[in-house]
Amino acid sequence: MSVSVPGDYVIRSIRADEWPAVKELRLRALRDPVADLAYLETYEDAAARPEAYWRERAAWGAEGASGARQFVAVGPGGLWLGTLTVLVEEAGTKDWAAFPVERWQGHVVGVFVRPEWRGSGLTKALFDAGLEWAWANGLERVRLIVHPDNGRAQGAYRKVGFMPSGRTVPLEGGPGDHELEYVIER
Repeated sequence: MSVSVPGDYVIRSIRADEWPAVKELRLRALRDPVADLAYLETYEDAAARPEAYWRERAAWGAEGASGARQFVAVGPGGLWLGTLTVLVEEAGTKDWAAFPVERWQGHVVGVFVRPEWRGSGLTKALFDAGLEWAWANGLERVRLIVHPDNGRAQGAYRKVGFMPSGRTVPLEGGPGDHELEYVIER
């Protein structure tokens, strides 16, 4: 899947052999000023992962994979400008936090747009591609979780149609550590 959009970039699925670019963009995301609120890993942990991890991660979300799809915005000169991944969660299974999954749904993770491209419409274009893929694969809804203190992300998610579900997701680390679930229905 490849979609040209105004703004001198193309949104497309990643390919398995693009693992070095997957790694580079993830490490860049983990250096963002709000990375501690946005991602469930640190730069140091990710940077220490072996090549095999990055190869597997890219293959898992690449074009043709069925359980997830990673989308990337490719700009001038092939620079990756942003990304998001949609994971498939099957009804009757447990999600990453060990909660029961009640519906055939997508779960958006790993959203990142380079700071100089924020506000350009690129985030919406990434979400449009991810949602198009989710709906084409029969998912009933798509969700994501966001830290209550990450107002920038919450605003971006609302702009693309996600709304708070009212559900909180506890995180490890002590009492009061939780995130908010946002959803969009088909």
